[in-house]
Order: sequence, then C-alpha cells, then structure tokens
Amino acid sequence: MSKPEINVGELSPEDRLQLLDELWKSLSESPANIPFTNAQREELDRRIDDLTEDQTKGIPWEEVLDQIRRRHQ
Repeated sequence: MSKPEINVGELSPEDRLQLLDELWKSLSESPANIPFTNAQREELDRRIDDLTEDQTKGIPWEEVLDQIRRRHQ
C-alpha cells in the first residue's frame, strides 16, 4: 500500500494544526515507543529527583489548567 504524499507547505494553518493534532494523538497511544535522547532522559531524571527531594515545587495539574484557562479568557 502506498502512502499519500503530503506537501505541508500547501496546507492551510488550520489543516496543519489538524495534522499536528492527529500525529500527536497517534504518538500518545504508545508513549513507551517514543525515543528520548540521553540529554532528555537525564533532564527528566533530574526533575524527578528535584520533585522527590522537595515536593513543594510541584503544582497540581488542576491548578496548572486553571492558570492556563485564566490567561486565555
């Protein structure tokens, strides 16, 4: 089966966003298959260590979402 060729430059901004959304959803279906660079893995490990040592650094997801929504009202 051949795959259709997509010229991203010919897509409207709305179509590009839709394509991006579809790609993101397809990747999120199997996050374990997304490779990390060593630098990304080290940074994630550092952040987890920071949160483990000082749990006051974290912000609950609900609070983050509320902040984003307030900024864009």
